[in-house]
Amino acid sequence: MTFRKVNIIIILLAAVVFLLVLHHNLLGLSDFLKRQSSDTSPLEFQRIDFLPEAPDRAPEEKSGAVVSVVITAIDDRLGGVIAALNSISSNTKSDVMFYVVAMNDTKEHLRSWLQKTDLKRIKYKLLEFDPHVLHGKVKIGAGADPLKPLTFARFYLPDLVPNVEKVIYLDDDVIVQDDISELFNTPIKPGHAAAFSEDCDSITSKFLIRGAGNQYNYIGFLDYKKEVIRNLGMKASTCSFNPGVFVANLTEWKMQNITQQIEKWMALDVAEDIYSKSLAGSIAAPPLLIVFYKIHSNIDPMWHVRHLGSNTGKRYSPQFVKAAKLLHWNGHFKPWGRAASYSEVWEKWYIPDPTGKFSLVRRHGEAEETM
Repeated sequence: MTFRKVNIIIILLAAVVFLLVLHHNLLGLSDFLKRQSSDTSPLEFQRIDFLPEAPDRAPEEKSGAVVSVVITAIDDRLGGVIAALNSISSNTKSDVMFYVVAMNDTKEHLRSWLQKTDLKRIKYKLLEFDPHVLHGKVKIGAGADPLKPLTFARFYLPDLVPNVEKVIYLDDDVIVQDDISELFNTPIKPGHAAAFSEDCDSITSKFLIRGAGNQYNYIGFLDYKKEVIRNLGMKASTCSFNPGVFVANLTEWKMQNITQQIEKWMALDVAEDIYSKSLAGSIAAPPLLIVFYKIHSNIDPMWHVRHLGSNTGKRYSPQFVKAAKLLHWNGHFKPWGRAASYSEVWEKWYIPDPTGKFSLVRRHGEAEETM
């Protein structure tokens, strides 16, 4: 073999070795880059260092959140409370906690009613309302009923349930025909402390209440002859809302001092008589209308079909009443009384009083037979 051929072979071998080394290095670099990418990606997307500062989801958005419901219990209306509790608990799969607000002389009657019937299965707490907080804030005699201080308990929700962030408030003359969690999950806009049902919605605005003034506007609740009301700049034609059913964000409620704002207008009414002389609807409405003027969210109208107790006539078709998710007998004629409309719908959820103290009053003067 000549010297020239040996050199060529050596050069070829060196080239092969060089290529093998280069290939190995390139493979190593590729693996290194892959490892770098794999190591850095989780940190980039998880942002572990920022997670503790991220805002928590609101309680109503958490899966399986407890649905908190506040309802007042007056002794001569306890049948309404029972029907409401039964309808809610029977139509939901959610975890519901009932907070029943009562006066001291009513609590034992209600507790006995619950424990001796199928309602012993529900989760509830009996809360006592202190009427002394109303001193100087409610007029004696005219309009407001000082004998029923629980009318005003809804103003004090953060005090009644201090550890609850979101709550549904219900009057005692309602029944619920769908899952209450849907109402609980009503969206409340940022900066709003509550969601109400507007009285100008397509369902209720068709019906006027005889002798009640303008039932669906602010002028039906507030005296626009008073300078303090005019100075608020609230249009008299603004749609009012019904305070018998609402959803409240109590965190926002406390931040905005809603209770203190309400008390201010209650005291001012005592001093200057600022409510309408022909007050339409609930005495609880006027201060709420002022405080929540154009800063409240809205409830789905089917979740508050109301005025069933305004007269003895049938204002809604049977099909519509069946489709409604919540029925409210606000007005003079209650479903446990003699002349109420749709009382048979309400009575489906009523459980007779085992103590015999409360009885339904039916037509022809016949009371129900208690178990």
